Amino acid sequence: MTDHRPWHGVLVATALPLDDDLRVDYDRYAEHCAWLVESGCDGVVPNGSLGEYQVLTPAERAKVVETAVAAIGGRRVMPGVAAYGSAEARRWAEQAREAGCGAVMLLPPNAYRADERSVLAHYTEVAKAGLPVVAYNNPIDTKVDLVPELLARLHGEGLIHGVKEFSGDVRRAYRIAELAPELDLLIGADDVLLELAIAGAKGWVAGYPNALPTACVELYHAATGGDLATAEPLYRQLHPLLRWDSRTEFVQAIKLSMDVVGRYGGPVRPPRLPLLPEQEATVRSATEKAVAAGLA
Repeated sequence: MTDHRPWHGVLVATALPLDDDLRVDYDRYAEHCAWLVESGCDGVVPNGSLGEYQVLTPAERAKVVETAVAAIGGRRVMPGVAAYGSAEARRWAEQAREAGCGAVMLLPPNAYRADERSVLAHYTEVAKAGLPVVAYNNPIDTKVDLVPELLARLHGEGLIHGVKEFSGDVRRAYRIAELAPELDLLIGADDVLLELAIAGAKGWVAGYPNALPTACVELYHAATGGDLATAEPLYRQLHPLLRWDSRTEFVQAIKLSMDVVGRYGGPVRPPRLPLLPEQEATVRSATEKAVAAGLA
């Protein structure tokens, strides 16, 4: 591991392999988790948006976590525990604890546009499960913005240890560091990796290592290590793919890239639909170009 804190390093928000009947292929998922670690990644984040957790049954969602832990060990697994209700999110955190996980990742309440009081109550409830919590700030999808001042309060009250920052506003990294210098910043969107690495990120909850782990790990370590001579040209090469992580069709795009490089990506569950032909052509072309450049 990169650090004793399980949320440090390259943590892959894992895509979930589904068969032609849209059933979860747990054996294939276990192999994928093991392959990612063998390829240099530090751990996985099951049951994130990329893992299509919203369309899983409770039994499927629990088994995904258990499968990842069995494959690579609990210290390398940081499940997403988002739920509409705080009690349900706490139950998922307890399930992660019982499975042996080292930390969990938690969105704010997202059934409605929650205010600060509700956000604090939500994180307080889930923290009772006893595992370290990494907040996930995704105001684009949740409509609830964990602004730096609120993150500092959550950290100051001992409720969170890190934050996956997906706002896209890289300026926030510096404000967070000023207000809560001990709060670990995690890169939350692939297409701002270099900017947030330079700003002091301690980890990356990553999408595209599902398809290109070796190149992505090299990019992360070069960027966080200050080796811009390596990081900057590699970032430019990968960026036509990395930017898909911030688009609505990110699950389909990453799964397609996995298929192109010879990993199994497979289909998605409704209401997601396959990429439009022009989108598929763009992703396929960019992935093939990365392969030709030796990045796969």
